[in-house]
Amino acid sequence: MPRLGFGVYQNYSTTESVLEAFKAGYRLVDTAQAYKSEAHVGAAVTLSGLDREDVFIVTKCISKTHGYESTLRGVDASLQKLAFDYIDLFLIHDPFSGSQRRLETYRALQDARRAGKIRSVGCRTCNGVHHLEEIKAAGLEMPSVNQIELHPFCQQRSIVDYCRAHSIVVQAYSPLLRGTTDRAPVVALAAKARLPQALSVSTHGALIAASQHHCTPAHVLLRWSLQKGFVPLPKSATPERIRANTQLYAFALDDGDMARLDALDRGGDGALTWNPVDVV
Repeated sequence: MPRLGFGVYQNYSTTESVLEAFKAGYRLVDTAQAYKSEAHVGAAVTLSGLDREDVFIVTKCISKTHGYESTLRGVDASLQKLAFDYIDLFLIHDPFSGSQRRLETYRALQDARRAGKIRSVGCRTCNGVHHLEEIKAAGLEMPSVNQIELHPFCQQRSIVDYCRAHSIVVQAYSPLLRGTTDRAPVVALAAKARLPQALSVSTHGALIAASQHHCTPAHVLLRWSLQKGFVPLPKSATPERIRANTQLYAFALDDGDMARLDALDRGGDGALTWNPVDVV
């Protein structure tokens, strides 16, 4: 799985944005049945000329479609819309259908994986440890991924610790605070950090020239996520920002920077989206 992904939630030019993301180097794209963008993502993969094996596509089934048979039908529908033979990662989108239907859905996704339609199965917004414990208690294979809201203001430490203890990859959605990156502590760290900017690259990938400029707050937030071991999923429809959000590997936040960002955690009060920790 790539360490950086591209989200397409509420993107109304999905095909064009995903093509731009591929040009910028992204290889993981995060879509969902509820986003109504699977066909656009599939079209971008086709138009890109990339081999199917070189991209990693994530989709999800929302609670109103949960249940064993309905989930199997949904997997087939997603495959048809994407025009793929398989889906790399299929997530339960949310936990609102209740324990019984969540487990039915999870069993259906595992059966679809055994049938070769899915490569791996996971959860989204399984923010409560009990959401994952019910899978374990049912004797089912633990999810490969848990996708949750994560950024310095909402660090979800109990579920992150649980995922790490059970070798579950943590994907971070809303890593850029839904565009509200102009918060003073983040801006201050961005002004401190300096990022080499490649001006041109030869066909052999050799760096020809570079100059120094200050990082953006987005760089700081995404770099924090990477250094925490998460897989951040930034989203944008602006080509310049799509490209800029990949410029994360030529600098690092030091221990002091990480500690200052870690100290911004506000727990559940820092969440910007639904945060169903207590959903039964």
